[in-house]
Amino acid sequence: MIKAGIIGATGYAGGELVRILSGHKEARIVWYGSRSYIDRKYSDVYQNMFQIVDAQCLDDNMEELAEQADVIFTATPQGFCASMMNEEILGKTKVIDLSADYRIKDVSVYEKWYGIEHKSPQFIEEAVYGLCEVNREDIRKARLVANPGCYTTCSILTAFPLAKEGLIDMKTLIIDAKSGTSGAGRGAKVPNLYCEVNENIKAYGVTTHRHTPEIEEQLGYAAEEKVVLTFTPHLVPMNRGILVTEYASLKKSVTDEEIKAVYDKYYGNEHFIRVLKEGICPETKWVEGSNYVDINVKTDPRTNRIIMMGAIDNLVKGAAGQAVQNMNLMFGLPENEGLNLVPMFP
Repeated sequence: MIKAGIIGATGYAGGELVRILSGHKEARIVWYGSRSYIDRKYSDVYQNMFQIVDAQCLDDNMEELAEQADVIFTATPQGFCASMMNEEILGKTKVIDLSADYRIKDVSVYEKWYGIEHKSPQFIEEAVYGLCEVNREDIRKARLVANPGCYTTCSILTAFPLAKEGLIDMKTLIIDAKSGTSGAGRGAKVPNLYCEVNENIKAYGVTTHRHTPEIEEQLGYAAEEKVVLTFTPHLVPMNRGILVTEYASLKKSVTDEEIKAVYDKYYGNEHFIRVLKEGICPETKWVEGSNYVDINVKTDPRTNRIIMMGAIDNLVKGAAGQAVQNMNLMFGLPENEGLNLVPMFP
């Protein structure tokens, strides 16, 4: 039985980790870390866990937790994990970090986009980018995994096959993304109040969103070239879900059938990626509460462009579900253990 500790267990991603791991046959949670709710019963914070979780919230002492847990999940703000990480911790336990601290290999890029100093850059090179469908074999051997962001997971997986095959002009790639409000976290912020979000849709982080360099870096590896793209996120009035619509110019004329064959080549055997039938556009409602990624593409011969569409649940495949998928790989378990979550509808 894998002993798991969660730091940041009372945020939305942390709460989703608790929900998923509570149904995992090979893991049990030994530490519900939450600096804001120390000594409070976890079920008092999340009443959906009443009579399911009887534990109290503990602090964020990673040194002590490393003595007790086989794996630590850090569902914390940027900078926390990097400030706590040391060789002693990694010598005792595995770490899956849900923040951006180890996602970007160039520390200067991280510090520029996140506006903070990286406290443990010596571990950046070792950290494996935890996009399971792309880096599966490296994840199996890792002791430190950088769990990808929600926008990035959807954006990268949606375009990855075409970037890898060199079929699109990466200089023309534009990503239009929309997210439910849980992506902004559980903290109280005026822009996320009900009256601010309801009956509204708005762009934010235009040209400055912090997931941009992460998407560029990972798609750059796929395309084997430096990638600079336009990424524009939007906030929409729903709890969960991300929908991306991506546009790029084709390098050569291809049919929808040929494009479908490319996606099947990379994703045909993937448990959690569903390449939809022709003419079916991904919808967030069809992946809600699940670890699935729904993808489809459509060529536009008139403009010689291609439209790529993807949908995920930002808290599952975009955060906690992907983290558990990474854990399963790291411990040699079936990749879908604890993650056979049927999408909820309505």
